[in-house]
Amino acid sequence: MTARTSAESTRDIPEATVARLPVYLRALITLSESGTVTCSSEDLARAAGVNSAKLRKDLSYLGSYGTRGVGYDVDYLRYQIAREIGVTQDWPVVIVGIGNLGHALANYSGFRSRGFRVVALLDADPTRHEEVVAGIDVRPFDDLEQIVRENGVAIGVIATPAIAAQDVADRMVECGISSILNFAATVLAVPAGVDVRKVDLSIELQILAYHEQRKAQADTA
Repeated sequence: MTARTSAESTRDIPEATVARLPVYLRALITLSESGTVTCSSEDLARAAGVNSAKLRKDLSYLGSYGTRGVGYDVDYLRYQIAREIGVTQDWPVVIVGIGNLGHALANYSGFRSRGFRVVALLDADPTRHEEVVAGIDVRPFDDLEQIVRENGVAIGVIATPAIAAQDVADRMVECGISSILNFAATVLAVPAGVDVRKVDLSIELQILAYHEQRKAQADTA
């Protein structure tokens, strides 16, 4: 097994592959926790829900981490993928908007176990400033600049109503946050160099509804 060379480490990985790396990491964590020491590409692909050819192609962008006839060392590959996507360190995260969704996100244990540490919960509503969620005091949104500066925050989560989301994003960018996870039902406009990932649960449900409708139509055909 070899690590990537310096030339390889600067090579861009396709976005589709980047999107699957966390899925492989989750599968490897599950395999490791079950006591699996080594696995074949077929085993890992099955655990991740992809085909083995696609998995091997994706992992080829990282380097050669498999051994012919043996497969992958689960813990070693787990570390290499975690390093590649940057979760071998703790990333400080701030969540803005502490309604029902914000509460759920603050209480999500997966943040800590996946390399993310929620350092602040912010809301513009003064009535929420007396709340403590998951052991963290809810603070005024106006504290954003201070929190970003003191904690070196680069990742912000927006869980506000759609009408407020753009203003929140603008303030985040002004403070130096360069990556935003947006749960609000709106498209954000951000400058170049700022990455936005949008999570829209209603769209995901509509996609599932489409597939259910297609299956129902096939059954009646």
